[in-house]
Amino acid sequence: MQDILKLFLEKGFLLDGEMLNFFRELQDEELAKEIIEKIAIVSNTKLITKDLVNQNVDKIKPLFFELDSKKKRVLEKFFVNISISVEIRKEVEEDQKSSEPKILKNRFKIISSPVLPSRKLEVKDFVKHFKNRYIFLRDILKQRKELESLTSIDKISTNRRNFSVIGIVTDKRVTKNKNLLLEIEDLTGKVKLLLNQNKEELFEKSKEILLDDVIGFKCSGSREFLFANDLFYPDSFLNKRSKSKEEVYALFISDIHLGSLNFLENNFNRFIDWVSGKNLNSENKRLIEKIRYLFIVGDSVDGVGAYPGQEKDLKIKDIKKQYEKLAEFYKKIPKYISIIQCAGQHDAVRVAEPQPPIGEDFAEPLCSIDNLYLVSNPSLIELESYEGEGIKVLMYHGASMHAVINEVEELRLNNAHSTPAMAVKHLLLRRHLAPSHGNAVYIPNAKKDSMLITEVPDVITTGDLHKLDIDRYNNTLIISNSCWQSITAYEEKMGNQPDYCKVPILNLKTGAVKILDFFEEEEDGDVKDVECEEVEGVKDDKNKKIVCGIENRKKGEEK
Repeated sequence: MQDILKLFLEKGFLLDGEMLNFFRELQDEELAKEIIEKIAIVSNTKLITKDLVNQNVDKIKPLFFELDSKKKRVLEKFFVNISISVEIRKEVEEDQKSSEPKILKNRFKIISSPVLPSRKLEVKDFVKHFKNRYIFLRDILKQRKELESLTSIDKISTNRRNFSVIGIVTDKRVTKNKNLLLEIEDLTGKVKLLLNQNKEELFEKSKEILLDDVIGFKCSGSREFLFANDLFYPDSFLNKRSKSKEEVYALFISDIHLGSLNFLENNFNRFIDWVSGKNLNSENKRLIEKIRYLFIVGDSVDGVGAYPGQEKDLKIKDIKKQYEKLAEFYKKIPKYISIIQCAGQHDAVRVAEPQPPIGEDFAEPLCSIDNLYLVSNPSLIELESYEGEGIKVLMYHGASMHAVINEVEELRLNNAHSTPAMAVKHLLLRRHLAPSHGNAVYIPNAKKDSMLITEVPDVITTGDLHKLDIDRYNNTLIISNSCWQSITAYEEKMGNQPDYCKVPILNLKTGAVKILDFFEEEEDGDVKDVECEEVEGVKDDKNKKIVCGIENRKKGEEK
């Protein structure tokens, strides 16, 4: 107990009596340190009280999903006790809103929302980070039947044939004979490995290889030099998609960039009016009442100082005022719709991934919205999980995709900036959201690489590239989102033509996706039709036609 008290004093924290008793019972210095750091990140205060934890329980709970099962059990009783009053209050509020659809408790849960405290980094942090990444991906590759006679590098004998190794790619170059020469490493040593251009199919596959990829190779050769015969990535496979029992829907948007001179405010207003059921007929209102989730995948505001000279491109130059304006929009959204938002590079959090949830220091108005859940970038959310296994949605804003597109020949030649789902497939193939060191700014984690795709999601949704793209990969639905910002000078210079104001709507029961289009401008006070198109290749044959769109009418009139 003295060690724990000493820890708090060193960190500059003060505890009230109830929290002091809690940590006395805990008797785990390492766990106490994690708890205090996570609470401090969310609450931005040095005085830790039970009331503080109670008031912030919805924000704090997600941060503990990264703890191992033993630590979770230790915390379970404590969180049950402080959560009772919160759950009762929510039930009372729901009963009072009989005019709104009632939403059951625990319809979704946050499986992972990693928050790593900022600290001084050392070389050993990166070593442990990559070691843990390698072990996780190696264990996945070990399950592949194709990798026969698997061995470690230090046990390769002289001139051995038809065996397999699993290594992380530490070097890559083309020889004078136009072959590809790799250096791969496992926990026992390093070895050079040649991919011969005469093996055309294999050589074509090898063009995708990135530094730091963890790959399984079928090969022949000696401890001094190996020759590859085939290669395999960890890859993502989903045998069966999860579905909800009820017909409910989820919406997906990103890159609002509120505060920018290019922010398409009229169009975003139009979306908010639609989602809130404004001026709709009964048929459309019934659709709106089935929407349960709205995912916002980063860059909700344009930020301040995100790039040199940004102030000339801003309509709102104070980032707190940007979030105040954003909160005004969110408050119009019905309370039965859970808004789940992660950060992006323009939001008021650090750029290094995993990015923590947007906090009260800059976005206090957001933190007071009951149906808004602020999570990390990336985060894994499970929907409709009140009975059995739910639908897993992986949110990632997508900072690494620019580098991946530039480095993978297939993506570069096919202009994958316009079809970002192609890039997302490569992330799923590698089971990692930022495969190479340098793809994105990140914080190494000695315990677990937070950018690993540890669980294969039913849905992965991204932003950042401002292009709408829908596709499937091994049963995982990919949703890359459009934006709410007209083309910027930078995008014009780079030749990028964004997609504006397109909103995918996912039927969680059938898996069908349709696109709502809010781009057309309003004229003469009319609310125009929202165009809706079915996405080819991802529809479900059993899906009934989704009623969507806004009826033509004058504002305030009944049709």
